[in-house]
Amino acid sequence: MKTRALLIIMIAMIAIPAAADSGDWIVRLRGIEVDPNDSSEQIGDTGSAVGVDSQFTLEVDVTYMLTRSLGLELIAATTRHDLYATGGALNGADLGSVKVLPPTLTLQWYIIPEGMLNFYVGAGVNWTYFYSYDLSADLADLGVTDINFGNSFGFDFDAGVNINFSENWMVNADIKYILLSTDADIMVGNAT
Repeated sequence: MKTRALLIIMIAMIAIPAAADSGDWIVRLRGIEVDPNDSSEQIGDTGSAVGVDSQFTLEVDVTYMLTRSLGLELIAATTRHDLYATGGALNGADLGSVKVLPPTLTLQWYIIPEGMLNFYVGAGVNWTYFYSYDLSADLADLGVTDINFGNSFGFDFDAGVNINFSENWMVNADIKYILLSTDADIMVGNAT
């Protein structure tokens, strides 16, 4: 499953300060939409694949300004995604849900670090942790006892803009693309 994610739309953000200098910290609260670009291999001989829904949640991020133009951003958020079968014999079946924690560390370059609009681009690394899988009744009826998701390492790319309203307040829009792939093992009885 590849995750194209973290289209970040600002709800409210606190910045300390808006036009940051070397050594400054920026703390933000953002609303994010996690929109997986799901693809999977066929589930057994069913002809079905796995689909993953999109989720909106809150995210907290902290940026440490290395210089006036370079910042190191760490984001933390968690989402719960419903899984469903697409196509084949299981089409539309509820496959359960899984929670995802994708902490991401991104080096950002602020192109013009002064003024009301601060555009930036960045690249970094992501470690995605899958946890708290809930097995659906549809799968349990088919004899499935568990699904194990492999945690995953990937790269992220982002671009955004800070719109400064005052020394300590801004609004932010940010889009991230995370290259992520994971494996899921479906357990039927004691077999995988």
